[in-house]
Amino acid sequence: MLADEVLVAGQWRQGRGAPIKTIDPATGQVIATVHAASLDDVEEAVTAAAHAAHDPAWRELPAHLRARLLHRIADFVERDADRLSALQTADTGKCRTETRALVLSAAGTFRYTAAALETAEDAITPSRGPYVTMSVHEPIGVVGAITPWNSPIASDAQKLAPALAAGNAVVLKPAEWTPLVALALGRLVHQALTEAALPTALLSVLPGRGSVIGDAIVRHPAVGKITFTGGTNTGRTLAHAAADKLIPVSLELGGKSPTIVFDDADLEQALAGVMYGVFSSSGQSCIAGSRLFVARSRYEEFVGELVARTEKLRVGPGTDPDTQVAPLVHHKHRDSVAAYVDLAREEGATVRCGGAAPEGDSYRDGAYYLPTVLDGLPNSARVCQEEIFGPVLVALPFDDEDDLVAQANDSVYGLACGLWTRDHAKAWRVARRIDAGTVWINTYKQFSISTPFGGLKDSGIGTEKGRDLIRGYQRQKSLYWGTGTAPLPWAAN
Repeated sequence: MLADEVLVAGQWRQGRGAPIKTIDPATGQVIATVHAASLDDVEEAVTAAAHAAHDPAWRELPAHLRARLLHRIADFVERDADRLSALQTADTGKCRTETRALVLSAAGTFRYTAAALETAEDAITPSRGPYVTMSVHEPIGVVGAITPWNSPIASDAQKLAPALAAGNAVVLKPAEWTPLVALALGRLVHQALTEAALPTALLSVLPGRGSVIGDAIVRHPAVGKITFTGGTNTGRTLAHAAADKLIPVSLELGGKSPTIVFDDADLEQALAGVMYGVFSSSGQSCIAGSRLFVARSRYEEFVGELVARTEKLRVGPGTDPDTQVAPLVHHKHRDSVAAYVDLAREEGATVRCGGAAPEGDSYRDGAYYLPTVLDGLPNSARVCQEEIFGPVLVALPFDDEDDLVAQANDSVYGLACGLWTRDHAKAWRVARRIDAGTVWINTYKQFSISTPFGGLKDSGIGTEKGRDLIRGYQRQKSLYWGTGTAPLPWAAN
């Protein structure tokens, strides 16, 4: 497969940067070559985006017609769901069931955003004088969107849909390891813009190294907002750049999310939830429940059963419908995960299961790693504090509610949390005490585009999704309409 074209300033052509070879994580084989964008491509894309954002055909387009464009994009995504799902599985290694769900989630994001756009209202505010006061929202102009490799099409849609709905142009930089699905989505958006006779430069898709292409997008003077999903260290760098430019930034960053099993929990429900929360997506999820806290009275029983079930999880290629744990996205990332498990051993951990790449010819060339359960460490250990982003779970006991909350909150991250209990009052109380942007109670890793999502502490700034998702991509302006007939008294003779 050759995917040699990128979308620059509304035109499909070869990028002027170095070639990027995308690898099938299940086989280690090259599946496509994409020429990365260059700095000149960034300049061309952002300049054209600024012109497109101010083109009257776009800037003055009524909200219901912008919503129609979003619905059209959703139609294209749903029509091509099988192809996009297969492409994402080849590019990321994920299971087909998951990639199809991500594709349909992306379509749903465009549809929900269209509905939110058609029903969004500005306000006439209470007057406090001889004037009518109004609050209105306007586009920012050019949005720089930088998305991660672990769930590209869903992340792309969560930024593209509200940014376009708000009336902006977007310069999108997908992850260097997984550019194919973003480019495929770009073709669908490009087709919808062309059919609607709108400026195609409203979207550019520029693959390349984040430290080069991402940095150039962020620092370009015409870019008026940055939205980023990825690692916390990169997020800090982007936040500094945005601060220097005095522009808004939204950051969805890392996590080390606690999952909590109280002594009164439904153990079958909790076991399924804990396993799904950390081992689905091969643990490559910012909200992965990677720290497990179990009431001490149930600790050995629960962890023992968890280990027994984890050892039975089916590891294999994402194309196999029976696979539960697919390969990691890249061999380099697999090696990073393995290094963390080696570090855990050095810190004194007991490896209850996993802790290695699977053996056998079918796994030899892929980026596989066995689902792993560790225990015997304090919460202060590095593998309990640092994001591993792989199928690695660290189990810890707790004695009482205060001990639990202290340990769960003893983290620089605050993205998500899961807890299992039959006691509704306890669930409410603990959920409110945990430092996390999202708390799941007797479930885990469920999402809705209608519900805001964001993180606390080092897990990010701002939110995505929710009824007001478009407002984060707009500027608010106040208008005062004088209704009095007399001159302002200060200026009277």
